[in-house]
Amino acid sequence: MSARDLAFSARAWPFEEARKLLARVERQKKAGRPEKGYVLFETGYGPSGLPHIGTFGEVARTSMVRRAFQEMSDLPTRLLVFSDDMDGMRKIPDNVPDPAALQPYLHLPLTSVPNPFGGDFDSFGHHNNAMLRRFLDVFHFEYEFASATEYYKAGRFDEVLLRAAERYDDIMKVMLPTLGAERQATYSPFLPISPATGRVLYVPMKHVDAKAGTITFTDEDGRDATVPVTGGSCKLQWKPDFGMRWAALDVDFEMFGKDHQTNAVIYDRICEILGGVAPEHFVFELFLDEIGQKISKSKGNGLSVDEWLTYAAEESLALFMYQKPKTAKKLYFDAIPKVVDDYAAFLDAYQRQSPAERLENPVWHIHAGQPPQEPWPVSFALLLNLVAASNPDSKDVLWGFIRAYHPGVNPQNNPSLDRLVGYAMRYYLDFIKPKKNFRVPTAEERAALEALATALETTAETQGETIQAISFEIGKAHGFADKLRDWFKAFYEVVLGQEQGPRFGSFAALFGPKKTAALIREALSGAFLKSDV
Repeated sequence: MSARDLAFSARAWPFEEARKLLARVERQKKAGRPEKGYVLFETGYGPSGLPHIGTFGEVARTSMVRRAFQEMSDLPTRLLVFSDDMDGMRKIPDNVPDPAALQPYLHLPLTSVPNPFGGDFDSFGHHNNAMLRRFLDVFHFEYEFASATEYYKAGRFDEVLLRAAERYDDIMKVMLPTLGAERQATYSPFLPISPATGRVLYVPMKHVDAKAGTITFTDEDGRDATVPVTGGSCKLQWKPDFGMRWAALDVDFEMFGKDHQTNAVIYDRICEILGGVAPEHFVFELFLDEIGQKISKSKGNGLSVDEWLTYAAEESLALFMYQKPKTAKKLYFDAIPKVVDDYAAFLDAYQRQSPAERLENPVWHIHAGQPPQEPWPVSFALLLNLVAASNPDSKDVLWGFIRAYHPGVNPQNNPSLDRLVGYAMRYYLDFIKPKKNFRVPTAEERAALEALATALETTAETQGETIQAISFEIGKAHGFADKLRDWFKAFYEVVLGQEQGPRFGSFAALFGPKKTAALIREALSGAFLKSDV
């Protein structure tokens, strides 16, 4: 079976979405709609705050669908990352320096608000756009960046904006039932830019002249003003703007968070009113912070991309985005170790899988069909405990243990593992060491641990499975036959100062049986209870 045939039957969610998109293309062709020559994927970004992982996630996931589509079709594709930077700044974000300094600029377009961070960027919007592009570039995404300010001012939306003036009443019929009585009295899909103050105005229209392509309203200085709907003199409210952009650009695919789901029918209808065909949608669940609140650009809660990349490589973050996109997930530092080790497991499995199985493996989607072949013989969890036990002052110390157990592995041939070693050291120092809590063993635990130390001191075995079997037998012989989980938990809490850890045999084999025995005896002496290990 060919690779393309396998893609058509693959069950991974990007392939499911790609098949829907291919069916859309066929429908468009049968309907006789003009072909633009490519399939357009779009993601949106609101630069009212600094970009966060949720923003990255949209681009990462959309790129996965795009790659799956490319496996099925020879049609060219484009990915447009669109910034709504002409929106008015309706509130000042919490995470900017000197928020009071931005107070006079409320309601100005984001690309007209001074940059509170200083530097080379002309405005707050331009700064945030640059931050978006910077971290997208870290991941080598293939995308085109688009600015709402530039598109409006350059006239790229003019044709559809004139159509919006012509079909103003139809748009209002869609929007008004979604609003409360007070909002209905003042609502307009057009938001003029005040000629007097430069602010984005939320005001009712006194007149919409479809023939002239103008709107008339009362400006902030109390005088009536008439401006064209074209050329950047106004923009659309965000819900009509969604549909207008889909119609103007002929967008084929866009995904968005669950908070947009109830509005999707509005976006679709306005797109159709303006002569477009609504794109295929994919609705994903929202990310939550450690206490279960939705992460927000303006609050700055949750993790940033830079924070994740301090403790793990980019492929682990991409895996976090790939897994269960329709399930709400907590996004905080404790998630990192498991995701890193999940990635290593998927990468290891890929080399043994059939072509069909590989299409279901997340690493195929993370690496656009070309995952690396470099093995990771040591898990992140194991490295974290190796750091805890050895308290190294450099990566060389950890590499000494790794090379002793895996002689063919070294930093030069395994650069990804070398980076993982560095990540483990940083993660341990910042998140594990401050929370260490050593406890005194019970009499039963002490006897078992002393027996384990003696066995490790005298054994010639170096294989993890054999050492694991030795630890099982000692646990059973000391009253833990029916509670082996408690036996290993006692080792972690008494010797490592934490509630859980990697498989004991793997840890002891890597650290060394005799060094592990010395570590146990040091813990039993109470040394760790008195020190700041």
